[in-house]
Amino acid sequence: MTEPDDGTRHARHARHPGTPGPQDELEFSTHLGDTIRFAVRYGADRRAAGRPGVLVREVTLSAGWPVLQYRLPRSAQADPHAYGALEREVSAAVALERRYGTEKFGEVFTRIVGFDLEGADPFVLYRLSAGSPLTECAGRLNGDEQHRVLAQLALSVRLLAEVEFVHRTIAPDTVRWDGTHVRLGEPYAVLREGEPREAFGSAPWASPEQRAGRGTADTRDDLWSVGRIGYYLLSGHPDRGEGPPEDLGDYRRLAALEHSGLFAADAAARPSPVELLRLLHVPDPLATAVGAPDPLSRGRAEFDAHLARKRRVAASLFPPEPSGTGDGRQPGGDAARNPYDLVPPRPSLRARLFGGDTTDRNPPRPAPAPPPPPASATADAPAARRRGRMCPHCLLSVEYDESLLVTIDAKGNRLPLDLAAEQRPAHRRELLRKAYHLCPHAGPGDEAHELPVPYLTNGEPLSIAFVGSSSVGKTHLLAAMLGEVELGGLERYGLKCLPLNPDTHRAFLRERVQSLQQGRRLGSTVQQTFARFADGLLVSARGATPRPVVFFDLAGEDLAQDGVVTNFLSGVDAFVFVLDPLRALRMPALDPVREQDGLPLRELGDEAFTTVLNRLERPADGLIGAPAAIAVNKSDLVRFEPAVDRWLGRALPPRIDREALRAESRDAYAFLAHHASRAWLKPFDDSARCTLHFVAATGGQAKGDRFPHGARSRRVLAPLLSIFAMCGLLPGAEPIEEGAG
Repeated sequence: MTEPDDGTRHARHARHPGTPGPQDELEFSTHLGDTIRFAVRYGADRRAAGRPGVLVREVTLSAGWPVLQYRLPRSAQADPHAYGALEREVSAAVALERRYGTEKFGEVFTRIVGFDLEGADPFVLYRLSAGSPLTECAGRLNGDEQHRVLAQLALSVRLLAEVEFVHRTIAPDTVRWDGTHVRLGEPYAVLREGEPREAFGSAPWASPEQRAGRGTADTRDDLWSVGRIGYYLLSGHPDRGEGPPEDLGDYRRLAALEHSGLFAADAAARPSPVELLRLLHVPDPLATAVGAPDPLSRGRAEFDAHLARKRRVAASLFPPEPSGTGDGRQPGGDAARNPYDLVPPRPSLRARLFGGDTTDRNPPRPAPAPPPPPASATADAPAARRRGRMCPHCLLSVEYDESLLVTIDAKGNRLPLDLAAEQRPAHRRELLRKAYHLCPHAGPGDEAHELPVPYLTNGEPLSIAFVGSSSVGKTHLLAAMLGEVELGGLERYGLKCLPLNPDTHRAFLRERVQSLQQGRRLGSTVQQTFARFADGLLVSARGATPRPVVFFDLAGEDLAQDGVVTNFLSGVDAFVFVLDPLRALRMPALDPVREQDGLPLRELGDEAFTTVLNRLERPADGLIGAPAAIAVNKSDLVRFEPAVDRWLGRALPPRIDREALRAESRDAYAFLAHHASRAWLKPFDDSARCTLHFVAATGGQAKGDRFPHGARSRRVLAPLLSIFAMCGLLPGAEPIEEGAG
């Protein structure tokens, strides 16, 4: 397949792909990300068997290359799962082609030609498969051919397992035989290993767990299907599909497989693909294959070296205490037991407010909270007066003063709130839940500002700033995050969330979150003369005092300059650095999108990153103490790169695992180190603790002011959960060491 001339390289098809004609042209991406274009002739549409809503037709490329096109017409795109299934199918087909496309044994799969997931009718193209379905030729196969079919099916499952996919549609009507090779059908129902099973398939070919949608997808689900096909070939009929066939012992060729557990109803009792190959006396080609060089190996080694350096710095700052401390602790002190204590120190909030000890020796572990107020998000005035809260805007301490309470009307007017005559506790709590407290430090010429009352009357606040230049997707990412929170995305991690102020939160949901969920592109954040947080939550673990969490989303122009707007940065508790692949990655496949969006490649990194990092204190031997996360946003643009697909293609796990955090950070670091300049990794290099994540706030490219296939966020809670874990807000999270989880 050759690439067309530059004059046709980046254009879309000349007319709608459903309207055949002599001038039709089709553009698509190959498995390597190259964009190519062909003149085409379209055959007639027909329904794709087993794929509701999907149409299939034969397409002839150029002078006579026939391929099959499976496309998702607009009439089927109302189904929110249809696009996701097509994208997952393409992910699997691309992974198989990249991994095995140059290998002879790769012929056991239907081979992808190309795809387009951004067009009006997303589609995938496959080569035509020779041979006939097993349903048509099974009765004509001799013993040797039956064995080759079974052996090649076992090999195909072995190859799928290597790339962590479960096919789920291995059956006599989807498997073809051409006299030499088996060929599996298109992976349209594929799942990743470990994902929750979706009920799919029928007896006897689909395993009982798969049919019921019980547990998580396992490569041995496909081995169940292989065993049933083996029995079908030898017996001439299918079995019931509930366990070992009753007459299995009558077939000598299946005797060894019977004792292996291949026909067991429980996946855990079945052999692995490697064990099945051994039983069939088939060599495993992956056991002796010399793997291709890993282009990310150098970056992974650099990540490990940086992590080791940060640990050495932390160990020098917090050496283990000698035995016999006299305070009842074990030898070695907390530093020997708790990796949090190895984190370079950061001035505690109390130290920043009131002086004294300048370090917080256990920053992520929350100190014992003051007694909670009588009701959530309400003020107990005497308790509030005893503890100050730092105003996140002017960085001065504010103590609760009932005379400074106000409400804000629809026109933005501040109206004094007098609670002296209100004696009904329930009414008082409701008024305070919606009230604001004026900051007393706004002097003449300063912009007046206020804090939601719950900010002053709950646990230690946590402020999180989103950092990045204009148009990197900060606002989309924050909106996608809070959308997931609103849908209960944090509850499975043991966290409950309430609005910090119901009116402000409702406005953010209406103007940002709902607009994004309805597929609308959000406008750029406007520049400000005073830094205000975009929204806030009250976040609590079970039985713990709620903590206010506020999110700052400033315009990139404001963040990129040293001005009064960014004075608040020195008081921010944590940072999310939002990285844009279009600006960072030296990948030719991104050039058409860069050209379309008018975004040049930047070798010097994001100037907002640099400006913010240069303003922060570095108490930890040159390292910034504030927890940080790098969110590689718009990762859908490179979602088929193996390192990206490994993470972006999976949902977040049900619990935060330190090793998984480190593995994702390591992959993301290596990916950026290979494809971008060192300047883009500055937040990781400069921060004592920094995780890296592949995320997608929208999941696709906007066309004008809309996302044609809707906004489909991916893993957007990962940076937030990491920040919460580093700040002690996530119950049950494993300690996150310095560096990256």
